Parts: sequence; C-alpha cells; structure tokens
Amino acid sequence: QVQLVESGGGLVQPGGSLRLSCVASGIYFRIYTMGWYRQDPGKERELVARILPGGTINYADSGKGRCTISRDNAKNTVYLQMNSLKVEDTAVYYCSFGLTPSFWGQGTQVTVSS
Repeated sequence: QVQLVESGGGLVQPGGSLRLSCVASGIYFRIYTMGWYRQDPGKERELVARILPGGTINYADSGKGRCTISRDNAKNTVYLQMNSLKVEDTAVYYCSFGLTPSFWGQGTQVTVSS
C-alpha cells in the first residue's frame, strides 16, 4: 500500500524557516523522482522543487533561492528546507513521486503570517 506522510508545517512569521519532511512507503523510493508541490485554495497545485534519483534538482520559480530539496534513500524520506518565508508561501504542501504525479498524501499546512 502506497503512503506518503508529510510533516513539518506550521505557523511561522515572515522571514522564518521551516523544514518539511515526507516519508514514503509502498514504493521503491530510490528509483523515483520525488517532488514537493503546494496548493492555495482556489488555485492549481504547483511544483516547488523535485529531485531525481541521481540527485539532479529542479526548482520552480516558487522555490528558487529560498528552498532546498534533499532526499535520504535509506529513510525513504524527502525534505524541503524553506527559508526567508513570505506570506505568499502560505499553502498546503504535498510531496509525490514520479515526473507526472498522480498519488498524493494528506499534505502539511504552511501558514506565513505576522
């Protein structure tokens, strides 16, 4: 059974940092591209960053310069370090696998507010 469990979200002030984690089970983690996405209410889910099996990283504009994605294949876990957070980063953050994801976890809420 495939499971993706995201954690690490919360309420943070503008300029703050958060580290999100996503533990995957039921997939052969190390062969998949893993990605972080986010979704605001009323908007489409968008890519933040993804990391390929070999370690190549792609950042969307939303993630460039302020986010770092990493993975630990031994722990079946992908991370997203987010720094200098802005109010507009407020969203539910999801991880998924594959280049065209179709399976999602429950997400973790990130709220940036003073």
